[in-house]
Amino acid sequence: ICTQELTLSPYFAITSDSGAEAESIPDGRSCRFAIALATETGAYVLASLFEASTEAGLGYDTAIVASPEGKVVVRTRKVHIPGGSGYHEDHYFQPGRGPDGSDILELDQGRFGFPTCYDQWFPELARLYSLQGAEVIVYPSAIGSEPEHPDFDTEAQWESVIVANGIMNGTFMIAVNRIGAEGPVTFYGSSFISDPYGRKLVQAPRDEPAVLVADLDLDQRRDWLDLFPLLRGRRPEAYGRLV
Repeated sequence: ICTQELTLSPYFAITSDSGAEAESIPDGRSCRFAIALATETGAYVLASLFEASTEAGLGYDTAIVASPEGKVVVRTRKVHIPGGSGYHEDHYFQPGRGPDGSDILELDQGRFGFPTCYDQWFPELARLYSLQGAEVIVYPSAIGSEPEHPDFDTEAQWESVIVANGIMNGTFMIAVNRIGAEGPVTFYGSSFISDPYGRKLVQAPRDEPAVLVADLDLDQRRDWLDLFPLLRGRRPEAYGRLV
């Protein structure tokens, strides 16, 4: 079960000084919610929250996964932090580290990675997850209108980037977005699931709540990467200028 970014709270980063309070893990209300739902349903549950830092300074935009046994089994901190009109996340969150394999959820059904929202615009992160064995990448998200450019709708670009990253990395992609208007931002929903071939299997409407369910044939990852061996064909020695 996957929920949107900042699952239980408003999108407080609309302003730079909302007074939002960070939560602890595993005792905060978002973790308690995820654990209760996981134990009740027997499913793994993804929730997103404003995590308090154990040191002075900004907190983290964190995705956690609770198991049916009532434990937090994955914690992933958002790496790329946006700033600007309507999305003042840099006033609340510091960047997390990149994935190192320890934040991949390995189940009998498959291997899952959990970056967050703005991370989806950076192809390096999806590639890292795929190289570390993730077959499904899940993005809890909160994206919508641009307050300073109200006539510019980024939904098409948002979908295209995520689907393309799935094609390039042989991964299923799950994007879970908010809906509704909060202050100057109107979130455009449109949550979806896509496969490694770039096909959208299911999609939610822009402005209504929805529950999306899809069967994922994980053999498609193997078949696609056999046909287009994009991971084996990389030449890291040629990419030095990236870092």
